[in-house]
Amino acid sequence: MEQDRAFPVASLTLAAVASVAMGFAGTPLWLAFAVFLVWAGSLWLAVAAPPRAMEPTTNGTFNRDDMGEFIEHAGTPLLVAENGRISIANKSARNLLGAHVLGQDIRVAFRHPEAVSLLERGASGQAVVQGLIRRRDIWILNFQRLADGLGVIELLNQTAEADISRAHTDFVANASHELRTPLSSIIGYVETLREDGAQAPPEMRRKFLDTVLSEAKRLQNLVSDLMSLSHVEAEKHDLPDEHLPLRKLVETAARDAAGPDRQNRVTLDCEQEIAIRGDARQIEQLVRNLVDNALKYGAADEQVRVSLRRLPEGEAQLTVTDRGEGIAPEHLPHLTRRFYRTDPGRSRASGGTGLGLAIVKHIVERHRGRLDIASKLGQGTTVTVRIPAVDSDGESVSEGQS
Repeated sequence: MEQDRAFPVASLTLAAVASVAMGFAGTPLWLAFAVFLVWAGSLWLAVAAPPRAMEPTTNGTFNRDDMGEFIEHAGTPLLVAENGRISIANKSARNLLGAHVLGQDIRVAFRHPEAVSLLERGASGQAVVQGLIRRRDIWILNFQRLADGLGVIELLNQTAEADISRAHTDFVANASHELRTPLSSIIGYVETLREDGAQAPPEMRRKFLDTVLSEAKRLQNLVSDLMSLSHVEAEKHDLPDEHLPLRKLVETAARDAAGPDRQNRVTLDCEQEIAIRGDARQIEQLVRNLVDNALKYGAADEQVRVSLRRLPEGEAQLTVTDRGEGIAPEHLPHLTRRFYRTDPGRSRASGGTGLGLAIVKHIVERHRGRLDIASKLGQGTTVTVRIPAVDSDGESVSEGQS
């Protein structure tokens, strides 16, 4: 198909001006004229050359080689359907669907009613495809018709967005449930005291008030942990830059978590000083959460050991070990999920909110560290946190050793 093309007058004028300027600058006239001829000739060739667009060839078909080369390295899976079959699939599409998709019928390639219906109609449009590769995958299929029997298929992965939306919904539902439980208890006891408090024995009134106070504190702890989790998540992409010595901070936080009633159960092994780039408030919270969990769920007559070591790899390693019932293997992968509890009744009775390890995980991630939880039934649990260490100048120890 012939197309009118504007002659590049402005570019030709620029070439002439440049050649004249070369002449005034002392360049031999023959050389300046030769430059003008080469420049003008290249512009003429550019204008006269046929366009590299998706134009039909003389027999009315499309150049598959050009189209395939054009889309091959696109990050989005792209395919070309021609007369009901996949004729071109770029690298991303082949990695997703397999190289065997080339030449397949579109009904075999996608096997999804809405996708097949859209592609068979041949009209530009969009369809949502679930389970394309894995059962819970969600993809948006965009089809753009180019000519009769020919169209481009684009696949957009929406799985991550759907997972985030689902996690947000679950979090709101869980948080609402956790908040509603103590509130219902408080309201119930307060209403009873208001209606029958005058006739109730003093012992009963005291028991009711103790329950109200306990539930109020539980509610306060839950709100506090929700706010802490929100703050940690908001900051998790900001690497702390404070030079933070750990030994004294770990020892103080561990004792604070134990309180006066449980300090005799905590054994500290933090002989070696070591520093990290860290947020003191968050690291203190991390230690308190781990020590408090170990004291709550470890055996009451056993010690909780808190140790701090410098690893040869240039990391600070904090380990909190308890001796108790341990945790069943099927629970270990889920322990850092919000509101996850291996024993909900025991956790609530001990004042747990179900957010402690979720907060720990996000703090570790913000400090570019690693979290590991190991446990054996009947023996106890060990939680290990590794964070890159720094020297006295604030330089990474691992970088200095590499």
